[in-house]
Amino acid sequence: MRIGVVTFPGSLDDGDAARAARIAGAEVVRLWHGDADLHGVDAVVLPGGFSYGDALRCGAIARFAPVMESLADAARGGLPVLGICNGFQILCEAHLLPGALTRNQHLHFRNRDQFLRVESTSTAWTNAFTAGQEILIPVKNGEGCFVADERTLDELEGEGRVVARYTHGNPNGSQRDIAAITNEAGNVVGIMPHPEHAVEALTGPSLDGLGFFTSVLRALAGAPAGGQLAGGQSR
Repeated sequence: MRIGVVTFPGSLDDGDAARAARIAGAEVVRLWHGDADLHGVDAVVLPGGFSYGDALRCGAIARFAPVMESLADAARGGLPVLGICNGFQILCEAHLLPGALTRNQHLHFRNRDQFLRVESTSTAWTNAFTAGQEILIPVKNGEGCFVADERTLDELEGEGRVVARYTHGNPNGSQRDIAAITNEAGNVVGIMPHPEHAVEALTGPSLDGLGFFTSVLRALAGAPAGGQLAGGQSR
């Protein structure tokens, strides 16, 4: 399976995302923001960082990059897409996901290991977890507060589209402790914490982040959802 990782000017975690995908067993294809060709990849990761220097708003310029025009069409056609941190912001700016990511309520940058509870295992990026599984992955953001109007929040809750919530403390004030959401089809997921930084025992607080990358390989291979991950940590 071929996973594309996009690099924008200001991307910081594209190399980490590519490494995580390789560890999961994927062939990685590096995609450039100025190239509209997705090169036949089976899934795409929009990595963390500060695309275009966060000018205007985080992700506001990146959404107009040539690669995003092709990506938006492909995502609406079912291509699995994972947006991590700045990638989540880009997905919201591109209207592939609802809501917005705003300044952390406490107005401070947060960088720490964070517990999450997996709420949905029906997405292309979480199918190998078990519902209710608690995982530990890093969070690092200054504008990670997820906000939406009450109607949108109720729809996300009612349709099972809240993918993960913060537990043991909310690092940024996100409404309803939301850390990750998905679109209606379940192929597009945005997550504020960084699963790509929790894939190796040497550097990560756990191996729990690997599940997001093995999940998409399972989804592309047609495997059923809900299996416990090898190397994953239930809490």
